[in-house]
Amino acid sequence: MTLIEGVRELPDGRVVVDKADPRLTASRYCNDDLAPTTIEQRHWNTYNFAALWVGMSHCIPSYLLASGLILGGMSWVQAVMTIAIANLVVLAPMLLNGHAGTKYGIPFPVFARASLGVRGANFAAVMRALVACCWFGIQTWIGGEGVYILLGKLVGGNWAQGHVVYGYPYMQWVCFAAFWVVEMLIIWRGMETLRRFENWAAPFVIAGALALFIFLVVKAGGLGSIVHQGSQLGWGSTFWHRFFPSLMGMIGFWSTLSLNIPDFTRFGASQRKQMWGQALGLPTTMTAFALLAVLITSGAEVVYHAQIWDPIQLTGRLSNPVALAVALLMIAVATVSTNVAANTVSPSYDFSNLAPRFVSFRTGGLITGVIGIAVQPWRLLKDPNIYIYTWLTFCAGLLGALAGLLIADYWLVRRARLQVDELYLKDGRYWYQGGWNAAGVIAALVGMVLAVGGAYSEGSGPFPSGGLIPFLKPLYDYSWAVGVAGAMITYLILFPLTSRRRATA
Repeated sequence: MTLIEGVRELPDGRVVVDKADPRLTASRYCNDDLAPTTIEQRHWNTYNFAALWVGMSHCIPSYLLASGLILGGMSWVQAVMTIAIANLVVLAPMLLNGHAGTKYGIPFPVFARASLGVRGANFAAVMRALVACCWFGIQTWIGGEGVYILLGKLVGGNWAQGHVVYGYPYMQWVCFAAFWVVEMLIIWRGMETLRRFENWAAPFVIAGALALFIFLVVKAGGLGSIVHQGSQLGWGSTFWHRFFPSLMGMIGFWSTLSLNIPDFTRFGASQRKQMWGQALGLPTTMTAFALLAVLITSGAEVVYHAQIWDPIQLTGRLSNPVALAVALLMIAVATVSTNVAANTVSPSYDFSNLAPRFVSFRTGGLITGVIGIAVQPWRLLKDPNIYIYTWLTFCAGLLGALAGLLIADYWLVRRARLQVDELYLKDGRYWYQGGWNAAGVIAALVGMVLAVGGAYSEGSGPFPSGGLIPFLKPLYDYSWAVGVAGAMITYLILFPLTSRRRATA
């Protein structure tokens, strides 16, 4: 069915736009990477999406989530329960926001133009991009550290010795740089290379994690001594005081992807395939990997009589050269698999959205890589409490507000109907006032302030113990949920009052 000239709807509900449409080719707000995908480009199936999530879930930072909860006093049952619930919750915005990508073939920054305006979408895009840049730097540092430690064990000699630069051996910096270059090469090759890489990386990473688990079970003399370690928190008020901030932190881990999931679903062959792929891939693999991570962490405590939350440090205790070589490859593949997909694709599109005529997807990826180094990621990984309860919980609140805005606009205001060609046009229905939708911007800011205005730190951390805004402190433990609800309610109140009638497609 043809909607307007150059735009047609397929029988399955997906909308296809002619990329040669002169309105798009002449628009300063469009380029080849931001334009809707063609029907030929939409061929990702259920396995591709499931493999994408397997590859992204089985990584060092997600392992650190689970092991960090154990170090925080939870039992393995409590830690796995917390992560399972979090991933079931975050699956909802993944599916809701992913729908627009598959239906219209548009990436996240273009999708955000409906709720924030053609220019205002840069507000969401830049915020999402900067968070992704930080994550990219964290993952790259972890990958480089893994290569440095395990390769040093294999090589032996004076590998770990030598001149220290800014507190770290120079060879660790060399490994960090090499890891960065490999990631840049993959993103330079484009999305199809990423799809193929994820397809074979996913099963390899699972096999490696299982091998490490079996090794520790054998060393510990069976599962009994591992699973019988109790909770330091119990099941009373002490546990629940820790549970909700932990839950928000776990949700915050994927709150980034809950926004930019259209960057991937725009390649989906159908809504059914992308939804089943995500439902099968995200909650199941994250929960299974969390179970492996907490059991491995508990097993390490039994075997080595030490709490080791970092799997790189744990595998560094291996002495068998073959085991070390496998661990080195597993860590490298797992980190690259997650980092390129989760933390480079989105900012590549986001930075391209800032200046479509000058910044391509590839150039956006290079910008991401440079900023990822500039944020000095090695500083964020010194303390698991800062990693989970400060960094993740704070990001969850900010990005939760944007997720609430997108869901409210697309599903509650527009009923999943967009005039896709006008997302690229000046003075179209999504131009609002000067390219900005005041209702969307205000709603996002209100949600963010409510969610993170009371940010506080327990022990070491950047926030005062009484909270940035003391009376909002109780809300911070529920940051993501507060951000979603605050932005959603504010937008539904403001949009009818501030937006022109023609903006409702």
